[in-house]
Amino acid sequence: MPPPPPVTVRVELGDRAYPVHVGPAILASAPDVLGRALGELPLRAGLVVDHGAADHAARAERALASAGIEPVRVEIEPSERTKSLATLETVLVALARARLERGEPVVAVGGGIVGDLAGFAAAAYRRGVPVLQCPTTLLAMVDASVGGKTGVNLDLGESGGLAKNMAGAFHQPLAVLADTDTLATLPQRHLRSGLAECVKHGLIAGDFGEASYLDWIAASIDAILAQDPDAITELVRRSVQIKARVVADDEREEARHGRALLNLGHTFAHAIETLPWLTPDGDPAHAPLQHGEAVAVGIIAACRCAERLSLCHPSLGDEAEAILRRIGLPTRLAGLPDDATLASLMGGDKKVHGGRLRLILPTERGRARVVEDPPAHAVLAGIGAVRTDRPTDST
Repeated sequence: MPPPPPVTVRVELGDRAYPVHVGPAILASAPDVLGRALGELPLRAGLVVDHGAADHAARAERALASAGIEPVRVEIEPSERTKSLATLETVLVALARARLERGEPVVAVGGGIVGDLAGFAAAAYRRGVPVLQCPTTLLAMVDASVGGKTGVNLDLGESGGLAKNMAGAFHQPLAVLADTDTLATLPQRHLRSGLAECVKHGLIAGDFGEASYLDWIAASIDAILAQDPDAITELVRRSVQIKARVVADDEREEARHGRALLNLGHTFAHAIETLPWLTPDGDPAHAPLQHGEAVAVGIIAACRCAERLSLCHPSLGDEAEAILRRIGLPTRLAGLPDDATLASLMGGDKKVHGGRLRLILPTERGRARVVEDPPAHAVLAGIGAVRTDRPTDST
């Protein structure tokens, strides 16, 4: 059976609009995409690559070199700890030593951490150079590579932990190449992690023209996990389509009920994601949580918080939990610290405004809203719903 043909979704941002190409074997088209976007082929490109995506990076490197583009390769080991100002400086220094010029692009090949970091480097280097995003994980394809959010974490020390994406910039890419062939080497845990963001999209999709998306995900889980090419292409296309519509309406997250909705579950998720001992299944060898695993738990916490506030029916949380469990994602965790510690971590989230917590909570199937300064009892109900044991000592 032949592979599905590539599809293209456009992120409509006026004169900064760009395509997201989805499908097999499209990483080799990077030089053509750069040439069309820039008007001519650049002489060089900064190639920021994920240590775990070496084979895919080599394909991109060969494609660039064969088109006469000299790749300036910078390889990084991606983790929440290395998504830092120190690693950002390493990338910037490498670009400066190579004397990359202002019109010469950065090409990011890897997962979401590499895409965020390379995008921020492109935004900062010479006050802004172009960036081409080439995501190689499902999570990066459906979320991190689209929309122009870039950034790094800040280490606030023992008492403050990691502040997720606290330094960054909006810097839209020239284009996104979501080569679905790269997912063939993706471990199942990473594939499942990426699906958490797709479920999140399904929970808000009613406002963005994809009301049936959650049903489609539920019906397609087996095909997706088996990496059926048609199912994978459709999954990425539909998630990207939702995000493209959100971003086109509210690029910089300034509208009250716009891009912020993409953060459903994320305030809870970012708090638990920074805790290095947490594991999705109780096996210490599987710590820390991956981003999508934390998002899955955060989605359930958000549903139960909304339920406590009578914003949604309990059946919505039940349905979300059933889908996430079928995917193989955690919905409850052992080893969470006490409520005060988690509430403090949530209070450091970027979405806090005027010292008040802002949560994105579901209201019905396919829709969500921003809730300002939610009552503590509801937040704690959300946290309590995802515990499997008594709180651990935060020290």
